[in-house]
Amino acid sequence: MPYQRILDELLHAVDGHAALLLDGEGEVAIQAGARDERQRLIGAYQGIGLATARRTLARHGGGDPIRYMMCRYSAAIVILRPLKDGYYLVLSMPVDGRVAEGVHRSELTQQRLDREI
Repeated sequence: MPYQRILDELLHAVDGHAALLLDGEGEVAIQAGARDERQRLIGAYQGIGLATARRTLARHGGGDPIRYMMCRYSAAIVILRPLKDGYYLVLSMPVDGRVAEGVHRSELTQQRLDREI
């Protein structure tokens, strides 16, 4: 399966720190870029935020499902995209990076990964 190649291409296209494919439990399935424990923890933490947002949306009769979430921190921007079967994509970028391109490219990557999963 081409998951590693897909994540490598995303990371290269946006000059990001890391791109991770995680399962519903927050475990890293595939990782590109920085391979430190910090990136894994960021990914798991983002998954908790996604699960909380989904529960809140369901509880209050929200409309469309979440397409992506973006968090800005002092040292990085994190773009999170839900995938099918409980998986999700996390893209970590420099705070001064090309964020709009990161949002766009992560959407294309989301579509590619959903086809492969």
